[in-house]
Amino acid sequence: MSVQTYEVAEDEDGLRLDRWFKRRIPALSLSHLNKIVRTGQVRVDGARVKTATRLAQGQNVRVPPLNLEAAPEAPVFRISEEDQRDLRQMILFEDKDLMVLNKPYGLAVQGGSGMRRHIDGMLASLPNERGDRPVLVHRLDRDTSGVLLIAKTRKMAADLGEIFRSRQAQKIYWALVEGVPKPAQGKISLFLAKGEGMDARGPRRSDEERASMEKMRVAKHGDEDAQHSVTYYATVDTFSPRAAWLSMKPITGRTHQLRAHAEAIGHPIIGDPKYGLRPKTDPRRNDPLRAIPETIERKLHLLARRLVLPHPRGGVLDVTAPLPPHMANSFETFGFDVKQYDPIEGAPE
Repeated sequence: MSVQTYEVAEDEDGLRLDRWFKRRIPALSLSHLNKIVRTGQVRVDGARVKTATRLAQGQNVRVPPLNLEAAPEAPVFRISEEDQRDLRQMILFEDKDLMVLNKPYGLAVQGGSGMRRHIDGMLASLPNERGDRPVLVHRLDRDTSGVLLIAKTRKMAADLGEIFRSRQAQKIYWALVEGVPKPAQGKISLFLAKGEGMDARGPRRSDEERASMEKMRVAKHGDEDAQHSVTYYATVDTFSPRAAWLSMKPITGRTHQLRAHAEAIGHPIIGDPKYGLRPKTDPRRNDPLRAIPETIERKLHLLARRLVLPHPRGGVLDVTAPLPPHMANSFETFGFDVKQYDPIEGAPE
């Protein structure tokens, strides 16, 4: 093998040199890489570097003749046509850098104990020409439906992640809740912390026990693990006094934030298996005026309705998800019109 010069690609921007070699020349041993770097045989734009040096898009990497080990036989990987088809049917928007999915109710975003199928695993069925798979940018709970953003390269995932961290992304959720909140519009500002069963340091429990216990709790400022959380909400329409359609804009992004906030103001989201179960001592538990019609499915009525953010390539990404079937049925039962004006759009950013 003669001296080669490689240009650092866009999706390799920020990679450490050793990880760049792992991607480009996987058969090169780490010991041999350390030797050619230490002796100055590897150069980046003509300069000596270290294995921990981070590369930038457009730089040129000089690679000397190499003694390559026999590459281990790669495992045979078969792309799932079923996963590919299902993901394609979920796409709300797509360009060369990203895609926005309409995640259905009940499909997990990431795997866990006993989780056989999830979005993260399904994305392996959509590799690019270099074999790199798309990357999750954010998460939704398993039973939350709606807008889910996916990056097609690691670089784009990093850029979008920074937009989320800097709170430039505007997220609007729709929820159907028990009862009618008063006031009709407001701000929920609470400290949330992990409840019993959510801390990995706690006692070992079965998956079923853990699932029944994992929920966030309202905490006090200064409590261990307490994090401030803020949500703006506005009542769009009501089926008084039994239910209300809320539009919610989370400013922070805590675990189960909207579900915990809805419960905290006394109006849990309909169908919520964790935050909608009232204790027997709660007088609202058997309130006939708050009873939900039996025709309403007992599924979580929470939709990631809209996502608006600056596109890293320029312009604005603005995507809206339709109601999932169970929420569409409930809207029809309650007589709600999806074309109705959403007052949350005027809430603070």
